[in-house]
Amino acid sequence: MAEKEPSLMPFAVGKITVATLQKMKDEGTLITMVGTGPCDALWVLACERAGVELVRYVAFGENCEDRARNLHAQTREIRKLAPMICLNAVMSDWTYADKYHATEVATKLMMDGADCVLPMGVTNETLKYMSDRCIPVFGHVGCLSGWQAKAYGGYKRIGKTASEAMDVFRMAYEYQENGMVGMTIEMTSREVTEAIAKKLRVPVIAVAAGGAADGSEMVIYDLLGFQPVSTMAKHSKHYRTYLEDSIAAFKEFDTDIKTRAYPQKEHGWSMDERELEKFLTDLDNTYK
Repeated sequence: MAEKEPSLMPFAVGKITVATLQKMKDEGTLITMVGTGPCDALWVLACERAGVELVRYVAFGENCEDRARNLHAQTREIRKLAPMICLNAVMSDWTYADKYHATEVATKLMMDGADCVLPMGVTNETLKYMSDRCIPVFGHVGCLSGWQAKAYGGYKRIGKTASEAMDVFRMAYEYQENGMVGMTIEMTSREVTEAIAKKLRVPVIAVAAGGAADGSEMVIYDLLGFQPVSTMAKHSKHYRTYLEDSIAAFKEFDTDIKTRAYPQKEHGWSMDERELEKFLTDLDNTYK
């Protein structure tokens, strides 16, 4: 049998990168993005199999230091299961407090398998320093998520007035000019979303922002109904009711166990009768 020659190619053919996303914008092809949060890598695999281009993710952890440390292992695990999808790793805020630390952390994430990083609310100085060192930053404008939303008085709509909308655009434009390769825009009106996406050269993906822009993102908790549908935000659209279906499945399983409906004979296998008889005899004689 002929041996397969080893391949020294460091990149997978057909892999989705930030260059792919830029090409999609240039050609008018909409980008699909899913925020998987700290969920298992299997969900990213599912996104890749479904044809989703871009995933944004974080890592589990009791505190910010744990999450930052675990993000590297999370990246490696995701990349093993989903080698083709574009991965956007969300950096913990304290890891980009200065441009040198930001570059160190981002470089390690890229080497672990990320395709781009998200330092939410990064300064232009730090962004430019990272970009000049070939680190693709796929950032965020509009309402900043997480604890940073407190700076706006909580998670709420941004850009209600012409002045506020211009502030959002100015931030997005300066990001672009300092090397950002793309960004999500959150909680802006559909009109502001569309206008900013049209003005910028780089991809702009809407999150709870009405307009399609160059694509749209939804977090997995909303998309799969990880929480009760009645508690979801206005912008959300659930495609499955994962939480409710899971509860129903667990209830059925619990009932089957307690009523002896599971396991049945077909769910297991039996020993050879002669071997079984010998085993039981030895057992009774040895342990009386």
